Amino acid sequence: MRYCSTRAGARGRSFRDALFSGYAPDGGMFMPENIPILSADTLRTWRSLSYQQLLCEICCLYIPEQEIPRAHLQELIAQALSSFSVPDAVRLVHLKDSLSILELFHGETLAFKDLAMTCTAQFLQYFLRRDRKRATILVGTSGDTGGSAIRSVLGLSEVDILVVFPRGRVSRVQELQMTTSAADNVHVFAADGTSDDIDVALRKLFADPELVRRHGLMSLNSVNWSRILVQTAHFLFAFLRLSAGDGADPRAELEVLVPTGGAGNITAGCIMKLMGVPLRLVAMVNANDIVHRAVQSGDLSMSDAVTQTLAPAIDIQDPYNLERVFWLLSGRDGVMVKSLMEEFQETHRLNLPAALHQQLCEVLSSGSVCDDGILETMRRCWRDNHYLICPHTAVGVWRHYHCPISPGAQRCCIATASPAKFQEAVHRAGLTLDLPEAVLALDALESRYEVLERWDDWESRLRRHIQSIGAARERRDQGT
Repeated sequence: MRYCSTRAGARGRSFRDALFSGYAPDGGMFMPENIPILSADTLRTWRSLSYQQLLCEICCLYIPEQEIPRAHLQELIAQALSSFSVPDAVRLVHLKDSLSILELFHGETLAFKDLAMTCTAQFLQYFLRRDRKRATILVGTSGDTGGSAIRSVLGLSEVDILVVFPRGRVSRVQELQMTTSAADNVHVFAADGTSDDIDVALRKLFADPELVRRHGLMSLNSVNWSRILVQTAHFLFAFLRLSAGDGADPRAELEVLVPTGGAGNITAGCIMKLMGVPLRLVAMVNANDIVHRAVQSGDLSMSDAVTQTLAPAIDIQDPYNLERVFWLLSGRDGVMVKSLMEEFQETHRLNLPAALHQQLCEVLSSGSVCDDGILETMRRCWRDNHYLICPHTAVGVWRHYHCPISPGAQRCCIATASPAKFQEAVHRAGLTLDLPEAVLALDALESRYEVLERWDDWESRLRRHIQSIGAARERRDQGT
């Protein structure tokens, strides 16, 4: 298995190359050159496997034995998932009217990002220790990614991590999970802007090959292929548990409702669908509806501003992983994708070519939910099931209450975060919750971060900080 850029400027790269990258050198995103197909016999054989076992099987398809031997890969995944609070890291809950919830938030920061982030951190550590190297991780976040990334590499001597979050646009728990780390390898910045504004500065830094080379600069956002790879297992696990039982029609699709912001999860679902798993994918968004408009009318255009909603982790106007989806659906036409995405980055507006839009509609459905709809869904889910969902999960579940499914069909919603991270939304819905001890303890910790004011040159500030980290690292090495 080798990797290439979605913009045709890089081919034949190793998994390690893709892992230790942000964007590809040509500004694109790394993807596998080939997508393996899972046969019906393979799916039947895998039906009894645990989530952890399934994840290992999928990773073995995309990570060559000569890079990480299977036995080591099993150990790394087991170590990554050992801190989760439920036995198999994820849990499937069955609610009324054929709705199931796949809970992905049982890691240390109570968000689905923990699954892919802990595995990716283990892969990083494996290579860094083997090769006696160090890396600097640069992460922009709309909320959950930052805390999860910090937790996954906390205290690792081989890694420094810089996290940038939009000040005042994340929940209090999300902010405290980022700013209360006292580890020397953690550096946190609060930016006076949106997560999309942050991405602009970070793209410029990753586009500097000398900075990337000298400081081992890499990303742990879902720009990183490893994040997408791990997330494909969610969809396979849900299908095998819900639609592949004894006597089930092997062609019967499972509908999966996916709360969508940067489109990493929906990209993982598309990959699993192309691997031969019968899925009907529904990308659900909040008032930041660019993905919905792209599916409905081919209009990939940013609004004038990011709207703050009760589901802040998907308050995103630049769903950057759609580039990967376009590449897959266009027959891996990197030249076309490069042209489209450069036009989008320059103008923030793009009308999808008719053929590409048609292919997108064949793979995805979509919907958009306002804050009132989020609150209504949280209340109804509690009333009907005595089951509390976070506002992001409610964006997905809203579809269930407004678009009934056919008798006998199965529907699953991806639950991306614990409601404990979004207490304000829970209270606005008129509901209550008991906070976990780990969340209660955050208020007693001291916060530590730097502010990027709106008038600051964010790129230069972050560049200088990266350089100072590198200089300190060199002084430590010389001292030893």
